[in-house]
Amino acid sequence: MLRRVVAGLVAAAVLVPLVLLWQTSRVPGRFSVTEAGALERGSGPRVTTLDGHDGHTGGHDAAATSVDALVAPSGPPDVAVTFTARAERVEIVPGTTVDAYTVNGTTPGPTLHATQGDLVEVTFVNESVPGGATLHWHGVDVPNAADGVAGVTQDAVPVGGSFTYRFVASDAGTYWYHSHQVSHEQVRKGLLGALVVSPSPGAPVAGGRDVARLLGDAVDVPALVHRYGPRRTVQGAPGDLPVDVPAGRAARVRVINTDNGVLPVWVGGAAFRLVAVDGTDVHDPPEVRDRAVVVPAGGRADLLVVAPADGSTARVELGGASAVVVGQDGAASAPTRRPKATLDPLTYGTPAPLGLDPARADRSFDYVVGRAPGFLDGKPGMHWTVNGHTYPDVPMFEVAQGDVVRMRIDNRSGVPHPMHLHGHHVVVLARDGVAASGSPWWTDSLEVGDGEAYDVAFVADNPGVWMDHCHNLPHATQGLVAHLMYTGVTTPYLLGHDSGNVPE
Repeated sequence: MLRRVVAGLVAAAVLVPLVLLWQTSRVPGRFSVTEAGALERGSGPRVTTLDGHDGHTGGHDAAATSVDALVAPSGPPDVAVTFTARAERVEIVPGTTVDAYTVNGTTPGPTLHATQGDLVEVTFVNESVPGGATLHWHGVDVPNAADGVAGVTQDAVPVGGSFTYRFVASDAGTYWYHSHQVSHEQVRKGLLGALVVSPSPGAPVAGGRDVARLLGDAVDVPALVHRYGPRRTVQGAPGDLPVDVPAGRAARVRVINTDNGVLPVWVGGAAFRLVAVDGTDVHDPPEVRDRAVVVPAGGRADLLVVAPADGSTARVELGGASAVVVGQDGAASAPTRRPKATLDPLTYGTPAPLGLDPARADRSFDYVVGRAPGFLDGKPGMHWTVNGHTYPDVPMFEVAQGDVVRMRIDNRSGVPHPMHLHGHHVVVLARDGVAASGSPWWTDSLEVGDGEAYDVAFVADNPGVWMDHCHNLPHATQGLVAHLMYTGVTTPYLLGHDSGNVPE
């Protein structure tokens, strides 16, 4: 009897904590993201609400500003389009079709073009995408109401429904759009497209006089890279994309990596300049050869390539399986091998003013990515953690409008993560303690390798509730998500099994 009692007590000591852990890991049927996790105020001065009280306003504060109120200016749009999403079969190559989600009948969807300063209005219609859909404008610092995150800034658009997005295209650059409802599935199936914002007439070029001259006459080439199953495509087609560029003329190749892993890009047959990263110009980019550029998941890289004077071609290799071929009359060329050296944005280009003083930051945070055994929504396994917590008990980093914010992103998880903060660009200050020495490296999609730590900074100048997550989208759906919330801002939208909103 004593042995049985002791065995029962031992079993209870083991099972009861496990049951409690299992129970507390269950994701509620409905919950507000502003109240789900631990509030992180970081180090720095005391955060105050709009009415002068200390700290976090909470999801039900009547005085808080709703994300619905954070909208673009009124008035007639300069660019107005309708995007209709459908579930349909798409032929990638003759004889090979896939189940896909299309925009206006194609995947990728149409490239959306705007000029810097344009007011853009996109009416999104969900004709037949099951489970609802949204559009997120990746890398564009839109007002929060237009961010397109189901359960945070809007409800998912059901079949037969529509939603209108409005934003000012304030910054010229290369961006893309994609669904942020069940994004790990809907992006993979092609509910996405490119977004190109051209500079306003007379806008200065950070690259200097030579770069400005070349860009002024350059052939513009969007190169959205996406895998449909095992096939890598460029602008929806497998293989090479030939671009007719006369000898001596430049092409601006806008590489957009929509997949979940890094995309190595290099140029065979010519030198090149990396003239922009994630929509921001590089200051004084030097010409380089035999270097690969690593484009993170979600990231963009603009390469300036001059067609060879002898009439041959230059190949902008996209991972080795396809390329943009720059030359006359679509001349064929053989693939080239990836160079051994990699271009490092930490040292590339020349320094320029940041427009902020990171040494006098108002708020500093740690974003530590780890992995630990436990339960996530009742499922046992090894799960991603943020500052030691698992989803939905993940940090809510709170800032006030106008704060200069520093953040250290420290990856201790065993695998790399492409980190993406919505609504803002961050400038890289240091990697593993080594200070940046090149052009200001502004980014919204930052590849943080295992064991690496990045120090970044930004100005909190876009109020709202913003996701800050891994853009390896299966990682995000497994809980590698946190949020940035401005003091005095809340959301009426809900997440959870019963809400219909599943952004990841």
